[in-house]
Amino acid sequence: MTITPIVPGLWQVPIRFVNAFLLDAGAGLTVIDTGIAGSAPGILEAVRAIGRKPEEIRHIFVTHCHSDHAGSLAELKRLTNAPATMHPVDAAMTRRGQALRPLKPAPGLFNAIVCRFLLPSAPTTVEPAEVEHEAGDGDVLPGAIRAVHVPGHCAGQLAFLWPAHGGVLIAADAAANAFGLAPSPMYEDIEEGRRSLAKLSALDFEVACFGHGKPILARASRRFARKWTAATAAAPS
Repeated sequence: MTITPIVPGLWQVPIRFVNAFLLDAGAGLTVIDTGIAGSAPGILEAVRAIGRKPEEIRHIFVTHCHSDHAGSLAELKRLTNAPATMHPVDAAMTRRGQALRPLKPAPGLFNAIVCRFLLPSAPTTVEPAEVEHEAGDGDVLPGAIRAVHVPGHCAGQLAFLWPAHGGVLIAADAAANAFGLAPSPMYEDIEEGRRSLAKLSALDFEVACFGHGKPILARASRRFARKWTAATAAAPS
């Protein structure tokens, strides 16, 4: 496992095709997203690799209910006793073990191909897990992390904005940066997704990290704004 330091206090943890994050924002160690089922031991290995102990994990923030983000939540909670935080809409699904609402491809041939291969095999369930805390748009979480509700890809999706280092955005799957900055290849509601991209584009952040793909390490909000200003958000990307 190659753990990537993003800025001081933030590390990207790749778990096969999706990223989790370790964050030290002054309120104990926070895990952001838990990867697919069976990923919890790898996350704890990453914690040790940065010189920390699993018992230092104080919080687990989950961006949304999909199985590649919430798949190991129940297991990680058992191993750490750390409380979980999600948006109320997806927290309700995760408590029931539900992981997927209907998705459609974003515009474009590439997205159609991706969805054709991935959606039929996408898990619809996860191990049910308790979510102790619910966060809505604008709520400030431990470590001065601001929750930003960004529906579209997933109705209960949250991004997280850390004000340190000029602003660090954990964009979840509101966008991806696997083959360049782009929308997610699939959405529950593409129009909501465009509004969410415009919303993120209006924020100020130097660094952006993604559930899928590489981080943008400088002038990230400018890149978002150039691509997804409020004036162009309604047009297909």
